[in-house]
Amino acid sequence: MPGKERRRRVRGESMALDTLHIVIGAAVVVMAVISFINPEEYMFFFPVIFLLAAILNLVTGKYRYKRSVRNQKKKISSALQMAFGGALAVLAVISAVSIWWR
Repeated sequence: MPGKERRRRVRGESMALDTLHIVIGAAVVVMAVISFINPEEYMFFFPVIFLLAAILNLVTGKYRYKRSVRNQKKKISSALQMAFGGALAVLAVISAVSIWWR
């Protein structure tokens, strides 16, 4: 049955997205705590934190955009989320350049 296969795929994508949120969220929290305890030694974590946040926003925005076929407001909000992810990626690059080439 085609409906059952679609539900299984959506459930699998949702589970993968939830797992990605948990893994990246835990990594960001651990790196943030370590970098705020001793910022001079662990300054290289800041671009990584921004990059992980960018990846999370881009993946979530793409998933939401794909799921909002007919809802224009959800499409706009997911596009804004992807734009925010792009801005975080640019911030990660700027942060990396300012830390590693000083």
